[in-house]
Amino acid sequence: MVDITGKVKTLRVAVAEAIVKVSKQETINALQNNLVPKGNVFEMAKTAGLFAVKNTAAVIPDCHPLPIEFTSITYVVEGLDIKISMKVKTIYKTGVEVEAMHGVSVVALTMYDMLKPIDKQIEICAIRLVEKSGGKSSFKIKHHSQLKASVIVCSDSISQGKKADKAGKAIIEKLEQNEVEIANYDVIPDEIEAIRNKAVLYSETSNLIIFTGGTGLSYRDVTPEALEPILERRIPGVEEAIRVYGQERMPYAMLSRSVVGTLGDSLILALPGSTNGAAESMDAVFPHLLHVFKILKGQQHD
Repeated sequence: MVDITGKVKTLRVAVAEAIVKVSKQETINALQNNLVPKGNVFEMAKTAGLFAVKNTAAVIPDCHPLPIEFTSITYVVEGLDIKISMKVKTIYKTGVEVEAMHGVSVVALTMYDMLKPIDKQIEICAIRLVEKSGGKSSFKIKHHSQLKASVIVCSDSISQGKKADKAGKAIIEKLEQNEVEIANYDVIPDEIEAIRNKAVLYSETSNLIIFTGGTGLSYRDVTPEALEPILERRIPGVEEAIRVYGQERMPYAMLSRSVVGTLGDSLILALPGSTNGAAESMDAVFPHLLHVFKILKGQQHD
């Protein structure tokens, strides 16, 4: 199966439909008046469809087991066509389009099985996905102009040449994946004035300013202390999202003091200095965080 451990949970919705074609009006009459020998076709097929949705991962090898939080099945009879529509919802890391299509297929097949004793010419056709939402395409950010970022590594040992930087490089890789231009890349010691000066300097030219390192609890971890006094608006929701995402992956994430806020038209993030901590923090909020630049320009939420 595809690795989805790096994804965040969102509301996922999918709608699928199928058409069962019968060959005579007598079949429709029997169906609508509950005169089919095998029983109530609509209810039996609905029950089968509900079971199918819940058990999709057991039937389709590459599908992930996931919580099914809502399923609805509706029928519309148009002439000799019975149109079946199924909506499925979940809050999870991957979509439910296969679940919806599997469910509607089983509904149609159950109807076929129950109606075939009275109609030998039944057809199942037009099984298709009607719509889906909640995945990456639903939140794709279209930049009206190229965003620029500055990445600053805060570390005494790296600035002294005793260690190589990996966290800053991991952040740069994530930014490039999101089509953000890297305007500056610096390594500085864990000094309040040096950190604060970089933030003020780059806020004049960069949309994003990302610091990595100095967010822990050691004596030399001073990045939050350097940035908090100059941030004009903190964004607690982003800080919380970073820590929650990290905590789901390792228990020490709760000790991080990541800080996020604005300075002028720039967004400033202070992320952990470990490679995994920096990369996972980026995964927690990108690309969705880039929506902030629409808001800073005065555009309304959709």
